[in-house]
Amino acid sequence: MGLVALYPKKKTSLPGNGHKVYPYLLKGLSISRPNQVWATDICYIPMAKGFLYLVAVMDWHSRKVLSWRLSNTMDTRFCLEALEEAIEHSGTPEIFNTDQGSQFTSEVFTSRLKAHQIQISMDGKGRWV
Repeated sequence: MGLVALYPKKKTSLPGNGHKVYPYLLKGLSISRPNQVWATDICYIPMAKGFLYLVAVMDWHSRKVLSWRLSNTMDTRFCLEALEEAIEHSGTPEIFNTDQGSQFTSEVFTSRLKAHQIQISMDGKGRWV
């Protein structure tokens, strides 16, 4: 059918300079209840001129989208807003999993997770599950 994904492909999940990368905590973990593991990622929505960015926070057990935000920039702010809304409406997870993108490895984002005593898990290169 000729369907092809349209998104930026190079260097979109790199930590920022000096940002700490956390270990992947989900290998072999049985996810058996809500608020055990949440995850987030950014999707690229092609527009006439450039991209719009969608971040969503999801509970891995229920697959429910807990919050989401759109932005025309790849800054950390819209990711933090989505995180805070999810926490406000759904409580806190035990583990929060992300990729190694600079938004998620930033001190401001990881410190917000630590302030809520949430364990931080980060996918390695090429991991999508």
